[in-house]
Amino acid sequence: MRQQNKKAVVLLSGGLDSATTLGIAKSKSYDCYALTFRYGQRHQIELNSARKVAASIGVKEHRIIDIELGSFGGSALTDFSIDVPKDRADLESANNIPQTYVPARNTIFLSYALAWAEVLKAFDIFIGVNSTDYSGYPDCRGEFINAFENTANLATAAAVQGKGVYKIHTPIIEMTKGRIIKTGTELGVDYSLTHSCYDPDEAGRSCGRCDSCRLRLKGFAEAGLPDPLKYVE
Repeated sequence: MRQQNKKAVVLLSGGLDSATTLGIAKSKSYDCYALTFRYGQRHQIELNSARKVAASIGVKEHRIIDIELGSFGGSALTDFSIDVPKDRADLESANNIPQTYVPARNTIFLSYALAWAEVLKAFDIFIGVNSTDYSGYPDCRGEFINAFENTANLATAAAVQGKGVYKIHTPIIEMTKGRIIKTGTELGVDYSLTHSCYDPDEAGRSCGRCDSCRLRLKGFAEAGLPDPLKYVE
């Protein structure tokens, strides 16, 4: 039997997908606890966006946690010696994982969310992964989410003691970017507060050429709506 607890931990990066996911969780009457990470990413401007989105949508609490994934490197987002890919021809190919993939990032993020959820006595976790318009990251697929959910219910005292069943919610996983934007707009998500670019300039303007920018622009075009962000190009 599903528990009646309406607390939820929501992973919030400050980007378009996570902001929409928070909006969806809020619309389902969850008391939302937003969790953001400072993990050594080059686009730390997204942290300010996360703060603004959390305040705009309204959360019970918003925490920003420090994790130094930059110590390991292995990604253009955490290793400044690796260039962020621009203008990729195979933008939506799942067969060629780009250099912006951060090793095990969603596994780590979900583990932290699970730990906080157990302390809060919450059994619902929301994450804005998407497997339709995305860059081919393996930790954005339903297979991974199902596996982590099974792990959560095996690895926590709350679950094994029968206090509740953990559910990882992925409300936008099968949506196109256009559908995500339309859904968020209907829920009142303010996309001018979000940030998506992997390689913004010193003024915080989006590059318009990285995978994230291009998928975002494609989504707004499909939705028939203007993107409120400023772009270099």
